[in-house]
Amino acid sequence: MGAADGVVGRIGPNAIIRVAETLHETFGSDVTAGLLTQAGLGHYLEQLPDKMVNEAEVLRLHQVLREQLGQPTFADITWKAGLKTADYLLANRIPKAAQLVFKALPAAASARLLLKTIGGHSWTFAGSGQFSYEVGQTVLLTIHNNPLCRDVHTEVPVCYFYSATFVRLFQVLVHPKTQVKETACEAKGDDVCRFELRWR
Repeated sequence: MGAADGVVGRIGPNAIIRVAETLHETFGSDVTAGLLTQAGLGHYLEQLPDKMVNEAEVLRLHQVLREQLGQPTFADITWKAGLKTADYLLANRIPKAAQLVFKALPAAASARLLLKTIGGHSWTFAGSGQFSYEVGQTVLLTIHNNPLCRDVHTEVPVCYFYSATFVRLFQVLVHPKTQVKETACEAKGDDVCRFELRWR
């Protein structure tokens, strides 16, 4: 079930914390405060969230960033926030012993094991959406009913936050030359948001 069924999806707080950090580093506290307030997130100015947040809050923040900063800057900010999120997960959520196992395995086996782990925690980033994956010559990750694309209509893919998080985890744990491309996006009218990861 998803938001359409009356279920409110929730996403990990990094989706707001790391964006706020990146905004602060890029524009300073005043601009950051203004953007958060426009997104209805002024209550996070005194203390950023430390628990799961309503996915609608993250969607509003992304919408305000696109509207106020323009697509290229929105892409840069949310990409950097995605990298920060992956770095946080590597430092605090993925045990060092497990990281050693990922790095020791052949890339394809490591990818399968990592994605099994990610899939088991997909509710923390996909919210009311559905995450799935396939591992072959190319690793395909999909999010159906992506909460960050809900009611969004653009001409280009917009899921830089997800793309950056995925590629950083893969570069560190699977293969350092991993590259990512979002080849379908619900914001463009596609059926799913699809991410292709490759390494050579």
